[in-house]
Amino acid sequence: MRVVQALEALLFVADSPATPEELAKALSVPIFEVEDGLEKLGGKLQHTSALQLVRIAGGYQLCTKPEFAEAVARFTQPQGSKLSRSLMEVLAVVAYKQPITLGELEEVRGVDSGYGVRQLVERRLVCEIGRKSTPGRPVLYGTTQQFLHAFNLQSLEELPVLNFESQLLPEQVGRDVPPEQPSLLDEGSDGQDGPSLA
Repeated sequence: MRVVQALEALLFVADSPATPEELAKALSVPIFEVEDGLEKLGGKLQHTSALQLVRIAGGYQLCTKPEFAEAVARFTQPQGSKLSRSLMEVLAVVAYKQPITLGELEEVRGVDSGYGVRQLVERRLVCEIGRKSTPGRPVLYGTTQQFLHAFNLQSLEELPVLNFESQLLPEQVGRDVPPEQPSLLDEGSDGQDGPSLA
């Protein structure tokens, strides 16, 4: 079996980023063969295809190269579901403070956030990750793999530092913010809708 071609076929049909471990299991080959095959596939696509191999959300995925984005968008006419500023705010609080209960989230925002959380759960950006060991055992929420994918992040460690230190998590103090990477809180800050999540 030609591993490089087999990897291309698997990634073509995958609806989410696939990890080397998942690919190795599907092909019944050692993981080092998959890693070597992914490197070769990436090089091959770079020179001969309109597709590229990208590493995202802890896995690998095929996508079109940036220079074809306009043509693809016109062809597919995506009906992207955009996040409003309020949803972006809820998502940012969950991303930085997770695991977090609805009550804690509302304490941070100062307004009812149940609707926003439900919307984000439906969009698979937020999910229930457990229950807090307090009276009533409220649900704890956190972000999902889809969240990482939507914002082009490998892991939560790549979240930009908040613009004001008073809201930094202890482990984030002192981290540098890449100048080209805006805070999640900046999305849609002009009152317009946030990023399109087609």
